[in-house]
Amino acid sequence: MTGDWRMDRIGTALRGDNPTVLRRLTSGFAVIGDVQFLPGYSVLLVDEPDVQRLSDLPRAKRLSFLSDMDQLGEAVERACRRLDPAFCRVNLEILGNTDPFLHAHVWPRFEWEPADVVGKPVWLYPRERWSDEQFRLGPQHDVLRDAISSELDQLRSVI
Repeated sequence: MTGDWRMDRIGTALRGDNPTVLRRLTSGFAVIGDVQFLPGYSVLLVDEPDVQRLSDLPRAKRLSFLSDMDQLGEAVERACRRLDPAFCRVNLEILGNTDPFLHAHVWPRFEWEPADVVGKPVWLYPRERWSDEQFRLGPQHDVLRDAISSELDQLRSVI
């Protein structure tokens, strides 16, 4: 996956040109992460490019964003549990330290993770994990993409 869509993730999602989009949710877009060293890593992008913080949203949309984050987290949990028996849990984070738009990270965690990072924040993984080609999102992740998307569809049908 190459191209300048990474320079405008929300704009390209709004235009239908962001290849990582899994589903349109109420307050934004569920996308699969660019790197998959923890298979199932996903992100919720707010659908307003100028919104930088959760507190920038009106209360109703803020609650909608948090509800969408919960849905994406549950979808990733269900998909990862089905696809990998070593799945443990999901970590949810809203950080905003690097990208200037509101987004939430959904990190699945697994029993097979290296002992030196398994109980720590994912950001402490070695830098090479983030840039190693073997972990870059690609066609090998289609089953995972489909599983998360299917779970999102199921969760949204019961709401």
